[in-house]
Amino acid sequence: MNDWPDIRAAVAKLCTGFPGEYWRAKDKNSDYPIEFVEALTREGWLSALIPEDFGGSGLPLSAACAILEEIHASGGNGAAAHAQMYVMGTLLRHGSPAQKAQYLPAVARGELRLQAFGVTEPTSGSDTLSLRTTAVRDGDNYLINGQKIWTSRAAQSDLMVLLARTTPKDQVAKRTEGLSVFLLDMRDCPGLSIQPIETMMNHGTTAVFFDNVKIPAANRIGEEGQGFRYILSGMNAERILIAAECIGDARFFLDRATSYAKERQVFGRPIGRNQGIQFPLAQAHARAHAAKLVVADACRRYESGEVAGAEANMAKMLAAEASWQAGEAAMQTLGGFAFAAEYDIERKFRETRLYQVAPVSTNLILAYIAEHVLGLPKGY
Repeated sequence: MNDWPDIRAAVAKLCTGFPGEYWRAKDKNSDYPIEFVEALTREGWLSALIPEDFGGSGLPLSAACAILEEIHASGGNGAAAHAQMYVMGTLLRHGSPAQKAQYLPAVARGELRLQAFGVTEPTSGSDTLSLRTTAVRDGDNYLINGQKIWTSRAAQSDLMVLLARTTPKDQVAKRTEGLSVFLLDMRDCPGLSIQPIETMMNHGTTAVFFDNVKIPAANRIGEEGQGFRYILSGMNAERILIAAECIGDARFFLDRATSYAKERQVFGRPIGRNQGIQFPLAQAHARAHAAKLVVADACRRYESGEVAGAEANMAKMLAAEASWQAGEAAMQTLGGFAFAAEYDIERKFRETRLYQVAPVSTNLILAYIAEHVLGLPKGY
């Protein structure tokens, strides 16, 4: 499979314009990295997966993985923009020709930002089928009422892909039915309110409240009641892309830690000569390398049209664990300096910890593998 060396080189070059000082300032003030996102947009990286017919590059998922991996390996954070790569897939795969023609070219040009993904709710969490936000038909519109949480970048997005219940849970034949997907234009939206959530890293996440928010019926994506299936088709891409980001984080930690271990002199010799330093770094490298192979396999299966649920879940889990282990090794290698903001280790350490919890927790991945791969009884 193509590892996209030209793309990697171009993205790495762009990222040199956004060094650690830039990201530290954004992190300190909880600011959205708008300059970085605009640069990615100008260079066409955020429209990589949008087909050429709609103004994008029409690249496969593996190219998007290369883009995000390099951003993270440089010390940056693709979370500020990565949703645009996978959220638009719901519109691309399941939207009407009119919807795609109206929105995708504007997203590709950077005139519209499609970053928000409204799925998770306070009471349902990972149990998506129990969400309570409702969409009730009212003539040519739907009225939306409810709340979403952990909706990252809602405050910086023009459009949101929203999952809401159109049929009460007790009136559906199958538990997976009764949910519908909408494309919500948030630019002029009475009844919509967004509340930032302060977290341990600068992730721009929010709680979103809907009070009789009106969405034209023409903005429903696909058939009414089939939204859960549409959302699922994009989750594999999301997990593979985030796994690539974790591989980038692991590369960042290993690069910084090995450089420091070669230069840092204690007791008259570099600390990198000590096996207590060498072995954790070597093990972290081996795990990151193995995880990257799983990510590549998941990409290959996804691009070939195979069912890649197990591979996408395993890629995300293993890459998140590899990045966390590499972060641990870097923290130990740099010692006290790892806690100093100027080295960027502590910032990346906080950022990469998220991916053992989101967008799906390790426990749910293990439960999925147990049931769908090993054939064990359903546990939840």
